[in-house]
Amino acid sequence: MRRILFVLLAAIFLQNCQQETPPPCTPQETPDSSLVALTDSLSEQMDWPEDLDITAFSGPDVTPSPAALAVKSTGEVFVGVDMQGSLGKDPGKGSIQRLTDCNQDGVMDRHTEFARVDNPRGILAMGDQVFVLHTTFSEETGKASGMDLVVFEDKDQDGVADGPSQPLIEDISNPNYLRSRGTDHATNGIRMGIDGWIYIAVGDFGFHEATGRDGTTLTMLGGGVLRVRPDGTEMEVYTHGLRNIYDVAIDPYMNIFTRGNTNDGGGWNVRFADHIQTGEYGYPILFKHFTEETIPALVDVGGGSGTGALYMDDDRWPAKYNHVPLMADWGRSYLYMHHVTADQGSFTQESEEFIQLPQITDLDVDGSGIMYLSAWDGAGYSGNSTKGFTVRAVPEALDPEPFPNLQEASVSELAEYLQSGSAKARLAAQYELLQRPSGEAETAALRIAENEELPTDVRVAGLFTYSQLTGKEGINNLVQLTGDDEVKEFALRALADRKPYIDAVPIEPFLSALGSPSDRVKIAAIVGLGRLGRAEATDELLKIEVPSSFQAPEAGTEGPHATPNSDIIPPHVAVKALVEIGDTDALLDAVEQEQNELALWALRYIHEPEVPRRLITLYNNSEDAGFKNQLLHNLARIYHKEEPYDGSWWWSTRPDTHGPYYKGIDWESTLLIRDFLVKEWQSRTESEQQLFAGLNSKYRLGIDQFGGTEAEAPKEEAPQVDLEAIKNKEGQVGEASIEDVMLALEQLDGDAQKGKELFIQQGCQACHTLSQEGVQKGPFLGQIGGIMNRQQIAESILKPNASISQGFATVQISTDDNRSYTGFVTRETAEELEIRNIAGQATTIEKANIESRKELEMSMMPGGLANALSYEEFTSLVEFLSQQVK
Repeated sequence: MRRILFVLLAAIFLQNCQQETPPPCTPQETPDSSLVALTDSLSEQMDWPEDLDITAFSGPDVTPSPAALAVKSTGEVFVGVDMQGSLGKDPGKGSIQRLTDCNQDGVMDRHTEFARVDNPRGILAMGDQVFVLHTTFSEETGKASGMDLVVFEDKDQDGVADGPSQPLIEDISNPNYLRSRGTDHATNGIRMGIDGWIYIAVGDFGFHEATGRDGTTLTMLGGGVLRVRPDGTEMEVYTHGLRNIYDVAIDPYMNIFTRGNTNDGGGWNVRFADHIQTGEYGYPILFKHFTEETIPALVDVGGGSGTGALYMDDDRWPAKYNHVPLMADWGRSYLYMHHVTADQGSFTQESEEFIQLPQITDLDVDGSGIMYLSAWDGAGYSGNSTKGFTVRAVPEALDPEPFPNLQEASVSELAEYLQSGSAKARLAAQYELLQRPSGEAETAALRIAENEELPTDVRVAGLFTYSQLTGKEGINNLVQLTGDDEVKEFALRALADRKPYIDAVPIEPFLSALGSPSDRVKIAAIVGLGRLGRAEATDELLKIEVPSSFQAPEAGTEGPHATPNSDIIPPHVAVKALVEIGDTDALLDAVEQEQNELALWALRYIHEPEVPRRLITLYNNSEDAGFKNQLLHNLARIYHKEEPYDGSWWWSTRPDTHGPYYKGIDWESTLLIRDFLVKEWQSRTESEQQLFAGLNSKYRLGIDQFGGTEAEAPKEEAPQVDLEAIKNKEGQVGEASIEDVMLALEQLDGDAQKGKELFIQQGCQACHTLSQEGVQKGPFLGQIGGIMNRQQIAESILKPNASISQGFATVQISTDDNRSYTGFVTRETAEELEIRNIAGQATTIEKANIESRKELEMSMMPGGLANALSYEEFTSLVEFLSQQVK
């Protein structure tokens, strides 16, 4: 009945709006013939569900190189055109294009340039506001100066921003690497949750001293999720330890999902993760050898490159496509569904291919149920004016009705929209309610939150709307809602959600919820207690049990960093809360009195002089060998601490993953710990001293007399390949234009076995490996078929300078002993790096000895290496590489 009422109300309200406000554009009588042709071409080539009607909505004449996309509830599509791509470094090549379909018939009727911005990587359109995350450039130097989250306004709704943007967060990326590398690992997608926060996907460039509108500053080494209020205040880190996430998908219950990739020297594997507030996911320094300290991803799906994301929540869509995170993969050219199943406080998942699009970048849905998707379509790493498009997707059974502009709706009408079966409609209604005088809106929102007959997702929307409308004044009613089991989790989250109000929040509902049989409620309570920061919570938090899965990986092995482990989440967030509360004496007392394992875990992150002093005393007074061993590991873990990040460096695409710190430095208690460990080592027999060798290796103590047990680096023999001789031979490929070679590639199938032989014959193995075992050299090709299609592989061979993979540009290094090295960096730590030349020979260089380091705008791979091949041979080589999809 409620759904029927919603549809009738929408129709009546739409009629009133149409009478008062004429449509802003005139519908086209016939669709653009080029878009019809594009639709026909794509439908023949792409794998599309038969029950979806998918049509081209815009082409490269309007939306070339689309990097991001957002849709207003009323259907206007905002596309971020990025003619720089991931590697371009010149300003003035980006814009936000606004596309309008006046009557929801699938034909774009009007387009305007909404604003000029560089590298638009995240867009959010709400009401009269359009939030954009983009690269900024210095007017003086013409070079990239950072990334900002800004907001534009369009109060007259003419499709053009009313004026310059207003910054919400400034410098939310690393300008040094934006200038030298481009925006590929920078800060990306933005999306708003029903809790009213804007969530931001931060790539592993991280940022230094990002500044919010209220003056809040933050620094983050590496990637994760950041969040901020829509007015640019209260910026804070939500999760940490991800690599190159591009966007976030947020469900109605504030579960957040990402599909990011990683590169550990052996491939760009994609991980799908469930983000638990305060969670540490460990990339790159904990997720291999200190896995027990992290929350693992839900799955590793192999090679690819995650881009846009959306949680699909619209009851008008078929059930098999609804209530599911949709994750775009640029490398695999597919939109994936990750069917998630609740598992205590997290999920398990099953992934499935959904919609195929060439190099898909982003997607969003409007209030009428129409989905829009953008595709890069081979626009290259630096953009292309002739490539890129958007499409429109609608279930065949859905006849979408235009969604009304809610600015003229009454509070009671908005309350009905807040109860719809569409997340987009609920968010639009909430946004508009927050603009209204608080009294009537508060009453309506609270009534929805308290109504036990309504679906939970609707009640959650009402609860978070009420929380935002009332602030501190709504605390008492939220406390009352913690007594309702259905919404207890969300009432706890809302109570602790805003740091400016937490002093007025009582602690009792959170302490009580620690005993809940629901892990979701328990996790919300634990996170909330950390945010409240009150010492009286410490003893209760220390009662949380650490599961048997809390086990460090064996030396020389990796832990399970992409296997669901719901059991670890409550103690993991409890440790984060204990560290945030900061009652160090209570943690040490718990270790002394009961050998509390959770307290020992928390003490791994506390660098205060009292910690090693007390732990050493406990060690000397104990007769328990197992406990003493734990204390040794704790002391070794805090022997160093992470050097404060100043933004002057980045750990590259092939970071040192050993851990536990990336740039470990001494601190005031390092000498105390060293003296204790050396004295203890001296008192042991030779066989017993192996324990200390293990500590030395695992924690990188650098105590020479201990020795170490690190595995030796793989041995290699550099292949003897005469690349000059190969490239100077002439066959069909050498004599033909690249266009002719590409045409031949389309017509021939190729023999993969012959291609394997050619891979060796043409010297590819000098710089590339196909296996993750052994020495990693240049770009790893064991997954290339899952990242590039045949045409892209061919282009990379024929024109190696056209699309240089991130991390494999030619690097030129000069050292203080007047030596010069040219090659690509294959390994890098805080102290040294390894550079490999064109012959595959590796040299290790101390970073302290480097005088200059410069990335050249060229590939290490010489052009012409395929010149001697026939069309059939070249096609076979490409076919072999396209089958490498591990």
